[in-house]
Amino acid sequence: MADKEVLTADDVQELQPLYAAVISALKEVYDPEIPVNIYDLGLVYELTISKEREVHLLMTFTAPNCPMADEVMGEVQRSVEAVPGVTKCTIELTFEPEWDRSMLSEEARVELGLDYEEDDYGKLND
Repeated sequence: MADKEVLTADDVQELQPLYAAVISALKEVYDPEIPVNIYDLGLVYELTISKEREVHLLMTFTAPNCPMADEVMGEVQRSVEAVPGVTKCTIELTFEPEWDRSMLSEEARVELGLDYEEDDYGKLND
């Protein structure tokens, strides 16, 4: 995928349904230790799709030493590449910024029974 690819408004409008489908696919992949999908956990930092319909994900894990990282990344790649219209999926792993509870979606917070007012935004796996 080109580093500085510029999408036109028409490109963005045309790709919007593909973004939605990719997000749906990401929501089918679950963290093996936490009963919440990786998208709502906030593990996906960036999702870009090129004009060629190549998906690039910048993602993280709740802990740098996640023993299931390779398996989860493989599942992410298979799920995204199975989306009709996607030609390729590349995943870049990062730990900057470090993941914390503030990255959880509202749905994840409800699923995990977390309260914003009582939460100190610490790590889930402390």
